Amino acid sequence: MTVEIFNNNLTLNLYGFSAIAPNKDYVQTAFQLMDRMWKVVRSNNLKNSGLNVWVFEAGDNVFSGVGLAETPAPTLGLEQKTINLTKYASYKHVGPYSMIKQAGHDMRKELQKMGYEAAMPYIEIYGHMTEDETRLETELLVALK
Repeated sequence: MTVEIFNNNLTLNLYGFSAIAPNKDYVQTAFQLMDRMWKVVRSNNLKNSGLNVWVFEAGDNVFSGVGLAETPAPTLGLEQKTINLTKYASYKHVGPYSMIKQAGHDMRKELQKMGYEAAMPYIEIYGHMTEDETRLETELLVALK
């Protein structure tokens, strides 16, 4: 596993929805938020990056969003989330989405071996969809203390 460490600023400016994950069901919560976000984005023809971004934060908070070309009208109800990371780790998972949880776990173990301490937020940036699930790309980012 190749985990890269970055000590430069990374800013993600996202629009979407957040919620507390009931019963710590983070994935189901993120899917529901993502579906809700895409309905608003598509029905309003908002120009976007096309990349789903899931953000997991302390207190079981989950955010699902996307980068937009322009600030949307407040009446659309999309929440804005700006994430600033100054020290973080990155790992590119290639393969089925069903293996992302394990990849995230392995990433944290690798960081421990490297002498780093993971912090929140933990972020999953999903690449563009492909029918061959062995070629799906998801970037995993985790803040470091």
